Amino acid sequence: MPWLTLIVDTDAEHAEALSEALLELGALSVDLLDADADTPDEQAIFGEPGEPPPGVWQHNRVSALFDDDRDVSAILRQAAVSIGLEQLPEYRIEPLADNDWVRLTQSQFEPIPISPRLWIVPTWHTPSDPNAINIVLDPGLAFGTGSHPTTRLCLRWLDEHIRGGESVLDYGCGSGILAIAALKLGAARAVGVDVDSQAVIASRDNAAANRVGHVKFCLPDDAPQDSYDLVVANILTNPLRMLAPLLARAARPGGQIVLSGILEEQAQDVMKIYQQWFDLNAPIFEEGWSCLSGRKR
Repeated sequence: MPWLTLIVDTDAEHAEALSEALLELGALSVDLLDADADTPDEQAIFGEPGEPPPGVWQHNRVSALFDDDRDVSAILRQAAVSIGLEQLPEYRIEPLADNDWVRLTQSQFEPIPISPRLWIVPTWHTPSDPNAINIVLDPGLAFGTGSHPTTRLCLRWLDEHIRGGESVLDYGCGSGILAIAALKLGAARAVGVDVDSQAVIASRDNAAANRVGHVKFCLPDDAPQDSYDLVVANILTNPLRMLAPLLARAARPGGQIVLSGILEEQAQDVMKIYQQWFDLNAPIFEEGWSCLSGRKR
């Protein structure tokens, strides 16, 4: 069914009250945006770390969605009166056509080529190359769909270096994509660990969808205390700093480590930490992100 969108520009004093009044009068949803967005007057409302945010925008745009049989102008007048607005603000009403929103969302996610033989393919797509190694993965609750440079960097490393038969630890597994890719590329077994229980659930579901076995996804407290041929961690720089001793212990002597989620300018700092245990290769960069790898002494 179609809808009507009411768009009202108002000041900071009345924006939130008007939004709440429209909801009480039957709006299906209300968005509050900066009316000066994408202009030189755009206003950031997020403070620096440790500082309180400055508040709402000075010029606000209220966007409210209604069923198409509602008298939206009358509703706005009633809302304005209820919050004490003496003058009706400027507004416009636009129709919003019904769409297949699922199809529109899916259209934003195409198969992602990682290498000539490795692809990430959403479930609603037919693989471009049925003979390739196709990892079936949909956007979901956990990080790791292959679209981010850090994930692609790790996947390419796996594609180039997995020889077959390895044991793999994917620490901060997110969607489980790296553990699943390692297994599809020939690793013998994998363990994926994440602090987010939703990521663990998503990883298990993705492993089932890709029909890979010999894999365990769990929270850190449930992780096996094993050593691995390969440890991969695509997280962020600060967690990688903190986790360095743990990840180093998890790699067997002669085993390899792959680290990403590191900004290019942070690579040397992380390398200095991990050089205590590993002989590191030159970092690889893509779109401002870096991937580090090395072998444990």
